[in-house]
Amino acid sequence: MNVPERGRESDNRPYFFLSYAHTPPWSTGGGDPDHWVHVLFTDLCDHIMALTDLPAGAPAGFMDREMRSGDGWPEKLSENLAMCRVFVPLFSPRYFTSEMCGREWFAFNERILRARARGAGDVPAIVPALWTRVEYTQLPDSVRHIHIDNAFGERYAAHGIYGLIKLNRLHDEYEETVLGLAQRIVRVAHESPLPASRPRPYESTPSAFKPRGEGPRHIHLTVAAPTRDTIPEHRDRRPYGEDPQDWNPYHSESTRPLPALAEELIRSLDYRITVSSFDDEDTSGEETADPGAGGDHEKEWPSGRPGILLVDRWVLTDEEHRRRLKEFDSLARPWVSAVIPWNRSDVQCHGEEGRKLAEDLERTLPLILDRGRRTESRMAVNGVPSLKAFTDVLPAVVAHTTRQYLKHAEAHPPPGPHVPRPRLMGPTHQPYPDAEPDSGGEA
Repeated sequence: MNVPERGRESDNRPYFFLSYAHTPPWSTGGGDPDHWVHVLFTDLCDHIMALTDLPAGAPAGFMDREMRSGDGWPEKLSENLAMCRVFVPLFSPRYFTSEMCGREWFAFNERILRARARGAGDVPAIVPALWTRVEYTQLPDSVRHIHIDNAFGERYAAHGIYGLIKLNRLHDEYEETVLGLAQRIVRVAHESPLPASRPRPYESTPSAFKPRGEGPRHIHLTVAAPTRDTIPEHRDRRPYGEDPQDWNPYHSESTRPLPALAEELIRSLDYRITVSSFDDEDTSGEETADPGAGGDHEKEWPSGRPGILLVDRWVLTDEEHRRRLKEFDSLARPWVSAVIPWNRSDVQCHGEEGRKLAEDLERTLPLILDRGRRTESRMAVNGVPSLKAFTDVLPAVVAHTTRQYLKHAEAHPPPGPHVPRPRLMGPTHQPYPDAEPDSGGEA
């Protein structure tokens, strides 16, 4: 019998969460269209029980095969996404059009981002497998950074596990591939352990994949924060660095700057994101060209894209920043939102000085704050007190900002070829008065 090492607690969490796109029934035969996925799941569990010291009765993996319509299904799904050690998505064209799969991916990837924020470094806990062949161009932007293991051979790359399991002549290759996948799951779980987390409510979890048919999504993040050289002398220097983008208000919870974490989180929602410091932005209202607007110019920031302003209230201790932010607020389009991180464990953010900064913020950004309070993510502008609260509220702000952009922004179709206006002729074969004069010849 395998005995845990002295001083080490036994970890009986499931080794993997199998994420797959459910195939809709297409015939009247009544068979299970996902039967072969369950066969793969069972084989992986058999191998993992043989490769590890999991005790009898402990689940080797999790699959939602028969839970979709049962009571408590969302809670059970969320619990396993928060507990399983490795996430195994079965790539297929259908996978990236599934909102359910997109939610599962986002929830698990959020655990990885939080672990990295706490100093865990690179945690490669997402181990994808090809269920069917998928071209690189079919992958959403949010998953293209994930390594796909091509060590299982050309037939695996050409047919995926579904092809190997369905073709009898490839049975040995299927067995070898599944054993290799199980070995990799165990190796990743042991070498890069991912801590469990509190379950994320499934119903409010966003998808990591943009809706089918939707083009690339863009968002711009701007950071308004002081640096170590510009904060008041009495202010704690630990949240700040040489650049506004070094700002880390949750430094007791995270080793990484907040703008970098926000960038990764937004990118995991399948957005293309740009990040800048407010100090570098032009808030004068001068006309700027939007590259995607067919050459038209508008007074808007930044370049007509949906935008999120990340604000540290301590930036308001500088008069010039207050003036520029107030000007920015007066020009802000409906698709510009704000997030106000405010660490509840930072004692300097409370008391008389904290109240004064909060009042200064109300006077400086009245329009943006008022808009934010009329949304479901009003906490974003009232003050985000912790790192978890920040990662919870940011996706909602991104979704709201995008909806506002689609609702209010003027569409600028790309310029097309010039089409001459047709000549309209009257009953006497004479041009109508608004037609161009005839240049010669019979009409």
